[in-house]
Amino acid sequence: MTAVMHRVQPGVRRGAFRTIADAVRAAAVGDEIRIAPGDYQERLLIDRPLTLVAEEGPGTVRISPTAPGLAALEMTESAVLSGLTVLGADRSRPVLLVTGGTTELQDCAVSGGRVEVVRAASLRMDRSLVQDALLAGVHADTSGTVWLIDAVIENIEGTGAVLAGATTAHLLTTTVRSVEGSGIRVRGEARAEISRCEILAAGRNGVLVEEQAAVTLDDCRLRDSAAEAVRVLGSSARPAAGGDPEGAGTGESGGVLITGAEVSGAGAAGILATGTCDVRVTDSRFRGCAAAGAAADGNAVLELTDCRIIQPRASGVVARGAARVIVSGSTVVGANGNGVLAGERADVTVTGGSLRDSTFSAVHIGGDAVVRLTALRVESTPEHGIGVTERGRLTLEDCRTADCGMSGLHLDGYAAATAVGLTVRRGRNGVTAQSLGEVRIRDARVYDVERAGLTCGADGTPEFENCQVAGAGTAGVVVAEKAAPRLRNCSVTGTAGSGIVVARGGEPRIQGTTIGDTGKNGLYVGEGGKGTYEECVLSGTAFPAVHVAADATPVLRDLLVRDTEEDLSLDEGAAPTVDNCRAQRVKSAVWPAPGGAGPVAKAAVPGLPGAAPAAPGPAAATAEKERAPVTEESLDDLLAELGRLVGLQRVKHDVASLVKLMQMVRRREEAGLAAPPLSRHLVFAGNPGTGKTTVARLYGRILAAVGLLERGHLVEADRSSLVGEYVGHTGPKTQRIFEEAMGGVLFIDEAYSLTPAAGSNDFGQEAIATLVKLMEDHRDSVVVIVAGYPDEMEHFVDSNPGLASRFSRTLVFEDYVTPELVSIVEHQAGQHQYLLTDSAREALTAYFDALPRGERFGNGRSARQTFQTMTEHQAYRVAEMADPEETDLITLRPQDLPDWP
Repeated sequence: MTAVMHRVQPGVRRGAFRTIADAVRAAAVGDEIRIAPGDYQERLLIDRPLTLVAEEGPGTVRISPTAPGLAALEMTESAVLSGLTVLGADRSRPVLLVTGGTTELQDCAVSGGRVEVVRAASLRMDRSLVQDALLAGVHADTSGTVWLIDAVIENIEGTGAVLAGATTAHLLTTTVRSVEGSGIRVRGEARAEISRCEILAAGRNGVLVEEQAAVTLDDCRLRDSAAEAVRVLGSSARPAAGGDPEGAGTGESGGVLITGAEVSGAGAAGILATGTCDVRVTDSRFRGCAAAGAAADGNAVLELTDCRIIQPRASGVVARGAARVIVSGSTVVGANGNGVLAGERADVTVTGGSLRDSTFSAVHIGGDAVVRLTALRVESTPEHGIGVTERGRLTLEDCRTADCGMSGLHLDGYAAATAVGLTVRRGRNGVTAQSLGEVRIRDARVYDVERAGLTCGADGTPEFENCQVAGAGTAGVVVAEKAAPRLRNCSVTGTAGSGIVVARGGEPRIQGTTIGDTGKNGLYVGEGGKGTYEECVLSGTAFPAVHVAADATPVLRDLLVRDTEEDLSLDEGAAPTVDNCRAQRVKSAVWPAPGGAGPVAKAAVPGLPGAAPAAPGPAAATAEKERAPVTEESLDDLLAELGRLVGLQRVKHDVASLVKLMQMVRRREEAGLAAPPLSRHLVFAGNPGTGKTTVARLYGRILAAVGLLERGHLVEADRSSLVGEYVGHTGPKTQRIFEEAMGGVLFIDEAYSLTPAAGSNDFGQEAIATLVKLMEDHRDSVVVIVAGYPDEMEHFVDSNPGLASRFSRTLVFEDYVTPELVSIVEHQAGQHQYLLTDSAREALTAYFDALPRGERFGNGRSARQTFQTMTEHQAYRVAEMADPEETDLITLRPQDLPDWP
């Protein structure tokens, strides 16, 4: 039967129908109705397959219902609507109701009410618009299928699209924007494939998934939602990978699969999975979320693969409740919390990827959470790289941390950890094991930390095997009171302090460990210390290789000391047990040489069986060695070294002026004239990374060269070095640090942290009072420099009249500008035998120009970290070359720069 075309044109007497309803009643199955431009107030029931077309194109035909609350069109059979505008009279009611068949909307617009699909009906919208409705723009609760292709849903006082019941939906290149509720809500047993869509400015969630619904989002953009961009409250199974457009919803699987999403500006988390649900996210980006980048709670399962979370205003990835989170190959940058946070009973696995520039610890594990970390890289946090507390459990393999303000790995409470292949570079401490739980560390490498390499907290029993510490700023290994760690086959080298330090009651078992090139003793067993030390080799120590303090009773068995001045020194009352210990190439030895040839020198040590008394004794010799003057340095050389520092022109000028003033003071003293009043103590005010510590170290050496300080060495301290934990602890602790600085410079970083908050009872005030008295008592022996942020330092000096009178001069360290940052990188490159191409130098300039200069900006530290990242990227790039040339090995190129902010 041939289809017939009918025309609707009001006012025409012949050849056309006056109303659309008349034409519908007259039309047969498959006929086409062409509608002339105009406004039609009708209630249409389409109960047979028809095609309704706006004769002169979209927007020319406007259909509205005959009364408020009624639908303008109800579709009970398949039909095609083309170019029509449907206007509702009640925004809370459906204006287009689909109850049967498949309705197709092509280039249509629906306004003033929603599109509703129910029963077994289906809907297909191509290049169509739904706007200005209450509750929902499109509402589908059907066993049929809904297609929204190149559609727009906007200005809805409710949800953009609700997909419920057993609906199967496909949204392709569709935009949902400016809705007061969620952009898309999928619930019941609905199945939805959402591909290449944009959801903008949703008043609640961008996408909300509930109950047993299944959703696939592919290559979508979700921006500026008021709450979570994606919130999943149900969906307990997983959709098939790839999200088959034709078959979605036909199987039994559920869950949420997100691929290639771009999420930005969410008012809460980028994605939140809670309840019982299964969510997988791949190759997606989350930027600037007001809460976590991705979070899971309840019994949720959340997988993140090859994702990037940038500058969330809370933590990057959060797992709580009994959630299971699996993260692989993903990056978290600039989290204003933790990079990864696991609490309660969560189970988290992180493989590969990196966490950078987090405000708090990069990884924090608490509660009863279980976390596994493999091949993870952690960089730049003011707190711990990885912190485990309460009853958290950590398994770690082949991970790296760098530039952590506290510890690379920190364990306390009853945390348990098994770590294999951890590398810690720079930062304050290496591994701090203060936990009472089971701790096993193997194949750890700790390089160039400011303080201790390995720390064993009070009463702890951690085990370290085949671990290395190189370049610790204080001791290599610290054993706290009553701690009983075990170290096997470890090595400690290049420490500024002693290799291993054992406190009162500490009882370590140390076997097969090598200790060398230490700034003080190789092994220092403090008062009342215990423990067994066997089959160890100690060499190149600045102080006696082994020192045993009063009342200490260690067992020293099969030790070999070589290539140092002294092998053993004892304080009065020390009672070590010595068994088969040997000395080789030791100038003043107590122990015999290997092979039993007897002592190599006649030096005697009080307390050693068979030794004659000796005076003044090792303790006095050690003290004398500590007071020994340093090698004299030329003032001109020191000022030239200061001049070579990048930037700091104002500081250089101030220091040069101080030098001239001090030279004048020195000449007056030498001439027998009274010296004018002069405070040598200084305030260094500036942001982090502006060279304050470097200049302080040079300042001490300059004062020594001028003759105003005996040694000019630098002793660094902060609040934790000065303030005790109980009444009566702070004064002696502060005095001990001050005595270390006698003849040199005491540099107190973040000194403002000593100032107690208003109304608080804080021991910091006691530390300040002790400092003021010591500065008065030893005004010519120690120079004190306090450093920190400019505003905070002004408040600190004003907090105590004694401080204000002693710190009358402030040196301001200004932030580095871009050319200076580039110069620092170039200097680092020259020191390490790298070359920057001209294009790399230009790219580096552009990179530093774009780098945010907020509180997180590290000035020189940021430049050094940039250089380190460039060398790592260059190493990865060159490693992929089949046959690299020598120039490839030393050349840094633009592609080696860090990811741009």
